[in-house]
Amino acid sequence: MRQDIWDAETAERYDTPGTGMFAPEVVGPAVARLAALAGGGRALEFAIGTGRIAVPLAERGVPVTGIELSEPMLDRLRPKAAIPVVVGDMATARAEGRFSLVYLVYNTISNLLTQDEQVACFRNAARHLDPGGRFVIELGVPELRRLPPGQDAVVFRADNGYVGVDTYDTVRQHLVSHHFTFGDGRQARVGRSSHRYIWPAELDLMGRLAGFELESRHADWTGAEFTTASESHVSVYRLG
Repeated sequence: MRQDIWDAETAERYDTPGTGMFAPEVVGPAVARLAALAGGGRALEFAIGTGRIAVPLAERGVPVTGIELSEPMLDRLRPKAAIPVVVGDMATARAEGRFSLVYLVYNTISNLLTQDEQVACFRNAARHLDPGGRFVIELGVPELRRLPPGQDAVVFRADNGYVGVDTYDTVRQHLVSHHFTFGDGRQARVGRSSHRYIWPAELDLMGRLAGFELESRHADWTGAEFTTASESHVSVYRLG
């Protein structure tokens, strides 16, 4: 997983308490579901970031530990809460103790750019879990059906002052998200992030290789039905 893209500037733009992906209506359902899945046990967040989910989850009484590669992201987390964090890659780093829940939100597993790394992430989750523990992944569904014939790019969002474009390499299952932000001037700021997209069935096979079985899959944190039209999913795997 690349560390260089998660620099101080990225961490500052990412951390928007109370708005965007940090808005209560976004965070609340995720925290409520994760608290229920923890079942009174300890939780480990892979790629804890600036604490968008971990901080409110800890405030609900769930003991939370994190693994995070980016020091700039952790610099924004530490003033918020005294959550123990191991600095390292979520595919290999180890936290002390055992957990009833490991979770990975907001497409973060796709930041691992090879299938081997993604399988290693499942196996790392299994190493941390008690028997019967759960590994929860929130992940988007690849939007290849939106690609026009002969094209390799899709505009996924276009708002006032922002345009987002995904470019696809369908041979390697890679995509690059390009983020263009601009104001009234002639210059735009461009940010990019690379991902390896995963089909749900492939994700399930990764789980089985690590000793997991799919327990449930929904379209969102509120439990909406997952269908062919769903743009993302929340998948819960139980360790056998």
